[in-house]
Amino acid sequence: MASPADDPSDTQIPRELPLPLRWLLKAFALLCLVLGIVGVFVPGLPTTVFILLSAWAAARSSPALYRWLWHHRLFGTMLRNWANGGCVSRRSKWNATAMMAVSSIILALTETPRWTVVLACICMACVLAWLWRRREPAREPF
Repeated sequence: MASPADDPSDTQIPRELPLPLRWLLKAFALLCLVLGIVGVFVPGLPTTVFILLSAWAAARSSPALYRWLWHHRLFGTMLRNWANGGCVSRRSKWNATAMMAVSSIILALTETPRWTVVLACICMACVLAWLWRRREPAREPF
């Protein structure tokens, strides 16, 4: 069996899934892709999680979308790193750290209840602790 890091050009839609479920998964993949793209520009909205969810759903519903994601200049590297043992690049870790810091500052400077700010910052700190403990890929493309 091919490893998940192999080229997905021969990806087949599982035929045991009913057509309505495949359409639902495809819609979910597209929704996650849109949210991931928005997350590139909006502080506090994650990109990586949505792209991983999009690839998961696309792999089960749309081989063309999955191949496009896999070979995409920005998202493909992220997916291949994750498929290769759950690796996260150092650049992605720093980007996540910076965006969470910006989000924390925005929360602290707005009329947000303090308990919400504290809870959000604790959640972001936990995510960052988990993220920085992830392996990094052997070599990163520049």
